[in-house]
Amino acid sequence: MEITLTTPSLLFPAVSLLLLAYTNRFLALASLIRQLHGDYNNQGNPVQLKQIQNLKLRIVLIKKMQLLGVLSLLVCVICMFVLFAGMKIFGEILFGASLVLMMLSLWYSVREIDISGQALDILLSETSSKKKESIEK
Repeated sequence: MEITLTTPSLLFPAVSLLLLAYTNRFLALASLIRQLHGDYNNQGNPVQLKQIQNLKLRIVLIKKMQLLGVLSLLVCVICMFVLFAGMKIFGEILFGASLVLMMLSLWYSVREIDISGQALDILLSETSSKKKESIEK
């Protein structure tokens, strides 16, 4: 396979969109954590504490996703520089490393999506138990 200077540049749009999506997730979670923290301080609901703990783990994963995405982009840029300098084999290795970093970033994204589903399960279980209580009364 022939890797040219333009091959690594194909990752730029994908990485940019992923980083934007990751940042949007981070900002949405930060806002939700602030709201839940205030509600928990006022009400002391243990379900809210579980949600905050879940969100804390998701924030850690999103930070890892962002870091790996940025590193992927950085290695991709270095790869382009190396290819420009005429070091083809080293450029191919760097491009492969960039792809591995991107795959790891996407793996953390899948993990974060799974945990977000668990957060919804926490919320739905609270709603179900409240519904049962109101029916029993």
